Amino acid sequence: MANSTTTATPSQGGTENLPFWKRSHYLDRMTLRQLVFAYFQHYTIIAYLGLTVLCVLAFALYPTTALRGAASFVVALVVYPLVWHLLHQYVLHGQWMYKIKPLAATWKRIHYDHHQDPNHLEVLFGALHTTVPTIFLATAPIGYAIGGIGGAAAAFAGGLLTTCYYEFMHCIQHLAFKPKWKWVQHMKQRHVEHHYFDEDGNFGITNYFWDRLLGTYYQKKDRPKRSATVFNLGYDETVAAQWPFVKDLSGGIASGHPRRRVQGKEGFDPNASKNTIA
Repeated sequence: MANSTTTATPSQGGTENLPFWKRSHYLDRMTLRQLVFAYFQHYTIIAYLGLTVLCVLAFALYPTTALRGAASFVVALVVYPLVWHLLHQYVLHGQWMYKIKPLAATWKRIHYDHHQDPNHLEVLFGALHTTVPTIFLATAPIGYAIGGIGGAAAAFAGGLLTTCYYEFMHCIQHLAFKPKWKWVQHMKQRHVEHHYFDEDGNFGITNYFWDRLLGTYYQKKDRPKRSATVFNLGYDETVAAQWPFVKDLSGGIASGHPRRRVQGKEGFDPNASKNTIA
């Protein structure tokens, strides 16, 4: 999935008979039940849960004490939100990956496509070739220092399960429904602001502790106007003229609100070889 391709939207005919993940899915048009059905079918979630089972087996083969195992697992839960925040702010929102041709497709897949259309479910889930090594490097070494191989397995399992939680809550934040719980409402509102008002802040997905500590937390009322780069992360036609790698992969630059990108409306580029909302 390194290179994103144009997929049929729900408005295009003939998609109903395709296999589930050959169709396009948009969270603003799905129910919670449909989301749960899709979530547990997605290959990344299946992979995370499968790796967690392998971690349990590794822990059984190379056990450590219960205290060290628990400490390794809990430390992973604490470290993960900080690692995610820093990666989100400085890598995914950094202005450097699209300038390096071998990394342009990765940046497009793991974050540019998501901001171009935040409700497009296929590009919301992280790509395994980037997420699994990151989770392992962020958790396993700490677990190994605490409890050897068993500790590393426990910590890696903690990172994998936290990722499953993050991915589901991330989906919830883009689903067209109002959560009953206040804490989920708060979480969702901050993330919606990140996607539709100003992308330079609210980098946490389920935890905004580090945003508050590092000065990137905000509410819409705190900022005077909408960011002009909230949907393209600063990768516009001017930037693409110098670094065209992502534009070439996308078949043009889509701008403006993703639901208004139709001919004659905001963000339609008649000169592009193809117009996508990926």
